[in-house]
Amino acid sequence: MCRNIKTLFNFEPPANDDEILAASLQFVRKLSGFNQPSKANEEAFNLAVEEVAAVARNLLSSLVTKAEPRNREIEIQRARALSAKRFGVRE
Repeated sequence: MCRNIKTLFNFEPPANDDEILAASLQFVRKLSGFNQPSKANEEAFNLAVEEVAAVARNLLSSLVTKAEPRNREIEIQRARALSAKRFGVRE
């Protein structure tokens, strides 16, 4: 999985459209190899982002769990701690 795509399921409050769109953009960038598509590919690229976002919204609204919702702040702290352990603390 692309490291820039974050888990969006089971958070309180639920993932918003901006978060879903950002993850979809990262996914399409990874698949296409384009950070920014050329004019010739821009329409197909943007359509793919919208279609992936629609599928992601459908998936997130369809999933069920008995687990407690995750806290975004705690997840951010965990990610920072893991990054510091993995790459060392920057000063």
